[in-house]
Amino acid sequence: MDITIQWTFLPHTDPEASLAFYRDLLGFEVRNDVGNGAMRWITVGPAEQPGMSIVLEPPGMDPGVTEDERRTITEMMAKGTYARITLATADLDGVFDKLKAGGAEFVQEPTDQPYGLRDCAFRDPAGNLVRFNQTG
Repeated sequence: MDITIQWTFLPHTDPEASLAFYRDLLGFEVRNDVGNGAMRWITVGPAEQPGMSIVLEPPGMDPGVTEDERRTITEMMAKGTYARITLATADLDGVFDKLKAGGAEFVQEPTDQPYGLRDCAFRDPAGNLVRFNQTG
């Protein structure tokens, strides 16, 4: 089978802050921006990977989500325990330095893990965990 990841979704609480993180700090291109105010769905992704996108969306917008569940989602996002994504880079230390200098909230400095990876972690403006693995 030939299966690829096309989209993944992360919640945002502030579209402009999310754009500043994903577009300005990470260098992702904006592929789509639909809606207005806090009700925006913003699609971003690395220019070198046009088939893979991250859709930044308002939290809990599925019609089956209740108001109580939306509150829980918002509480979990505030604690940084709701959503996460793992990205990869050949220049882990360079990405870490750039994001830290750009004011991103870092969770873990570049670390050699006992299971063979070198990685680091940040939180995006909505509290989502963004982990970076070293490649190569």
